Amino acid sequence: MTSVEQLRQDITARGDLPEHIAIVMDGNGRWARKRMLPRVAGHREGINSVRKVTRICGELDIKHLTLYTFSTENWNRPRKEVSAIMQLLMTTIRAEVDNLHKNNVRLTVIGQLEDIPAEARQGMIEGMEKTAGNSGLNLNLALSYGSRQEIISAVRKLSGLVAKGELSVEDIDEDVLSSQLYTAGMPDPDLLIRTGGEYRISNFLLWQMAYTEVYITPVFWPDFRERELLKALSEYQLRERRFGMVSEQLK
Repeated sequence: MTSVEQLRQDITARGDLPEHIAIVMDGNGRWARKRMLPRVAGHREGINSVRKVTRICGELDIKHLTLYTFSTENWNRPRKEVSAIMQLLMTTIRAEVDNLHKNNVRLTVIGQLEDIPAEARQGMIEGMEKTAGNSGLNLNLALSYGSRQEIISAVRKLSGLVAKGELSVEDIDEDVLSSQLYTAGMPDPDLLIRTGGEYRISNFLLWQMAYTEVYITPVFWPDFRERELLKALSEYQLRERRFGMVSEQLK
């Protein structure tokens, strides 16, 4: 088996790393169930994976890392689990923000932040304010996020501008619509990683992932650490990204 260090050296030597990685962090509950633990234990262990993956992305000079942290559909989970996740979110952000700041990581959040309980929301806002000037990795948390809802919100904003006469219908193109999405100012993801073996997009960055490379692994998120991330990056580097063209046009 190739060592982690050798994997990292090979990846660095090849170059062509993604600028933006998006991750669906799936399998926390199944990881806990296999160990006969409560589901929240999987979410708690998953935080260690977040910490490791964030560190490695920073070291590899990845510019953006978007983590699907809590979807709009996740509010439909049992109230006890949702409450535990929110509590875990609040304590984690408060515990980690100083370390993020020290490592030049900028924290951003996309989604309907107003839906998050007040104390957790305040922790997010304080974390974003503290790290706003950092120039390293942008750690972007998708919280109470749904891509269809995001697109509807963008369409409403554009409709309002048209109604006020500040924008003509003819001027609406991909760039204009993208400017009204939560991810405005960020490049589209180059690589989507989904852990837990499920083959679904799950209402995540639907507009932004038009040409994103998809990597599915059966590994549950709490077990997804450096080796697994490097394997995903190695696979990405083997892909030919044609964006609708043919191979000969890329040469």
